[in-house]
Amino acid sequence: MARILALDYGKVRTGIAVTDELQIIASGLTTVETKDLLSFLQEYTEKEDVERFVVGLPKQMDNTDSESEVLIQDFLKKLKAKLPSIPVERQDERFTSKMAVQTMLDSGVKKKKRRDKALVDEISATLILQAYLNRF
Repeated sequence: MARILALDYGKVRTGIAVTDELQIIASGLTTVETKDLLSFLQEYTEKEDVERFVVGLPKQMDNTDSESEVLIQDFLKKLKAKLPSIPVERQDERFTSKMAVQTMLDSGVKKKKRRDKALVDEISATLILQAYLNRF
């Protein structure tokens, strides 16, 4: 089987998580600057077999799209043009950032490390991927 890659897309940086080859475990991979995201994904998919991308779907509490969805739609067009053979699915990402911080607290991560927004983004991507995997 191939891996599933999840993205917590952000204007400045994007958290990335990936499954193992059996698609059982979601693990944080890295955080990259969003301006470098497409080239990172191109390089990664040349080295690893990726079955699909799962991109966070930011919704407001009233279920309307959040402001960042416009940016994500623009990115998705570029992603589909660059890697057309890899399908993209979306996963609700409400509360993932808050859950990421809580996970860090529960794990005993020191206060200085909890301020690392890149780590929060990577954990958020992992939560998005795990929620996606739990759907099946």
